[in-house]
Amino acid sequence: MVDAARARKLADRIQRIVAEMLERRIKDPRLGFVTVTDARLTNDLRDATVFYTVFGSDEEKAGTAAALESAKGVIRTEVGRQTGLRHTPSLTFQADDVQRNAQHIEDLLAQARQSDAEVARAASGASPAGDPDPYKVPRERDEDDEDE
Repeated sequence: MVDAARARKLADRIQRIVAEMLERRIKDPRLGFVTVTDARLTNDLRDATVFYTVFGSDEEKAGTAAALESAKGVIRTEVGRQTGLRHTPSLTFQADDVQRNAQHIEDLLAQARQSDAEVARAASGASPAGDPDPYKVPRERDEDDEDE
C-alpha cells in the first residue's frame, strides 16, 4: 500500500496532466468544453478515476464521453511518461454531476424560502391561543389570608 499523501499528490498531478492534454493535444471534434474537476487513485496506484464536467446539451456530453474514451490510450501514455511510475494507472473517465446537484440544492433552497415566507405571512396576523400572559404570578396575600 502507498502513503495516502503520495496517492493524493499523484492524483493531483494526473488531474493536471489530463487537463493539459485535453486543452493542447487532443483535437477530437466531439470534445466539448471540458473541465477536469478531480482525479482519484486507488491505494495500490493501479486505477485512476478522472472526474470531468461538460457544458452543453446531452448530445455534446455524450460526444465528449466518446472522445475521452477514444483518447484514453494517448492520455494514459502521457500520464505514464510524466509521472515516471513503474505501472501507469488505468484511466476511467466519469462525468461529475456538480452542476445538476447544485441546481437541485438551489431548487430546494428556493422551496424552503417560499415555505418560510408563507409561514411568516400566516403568523403575521396571529395571536396567542391561550392567555396573553401565560406565566403564573404569585398571588398576593390579603389580610384575610393572614388571619387563617
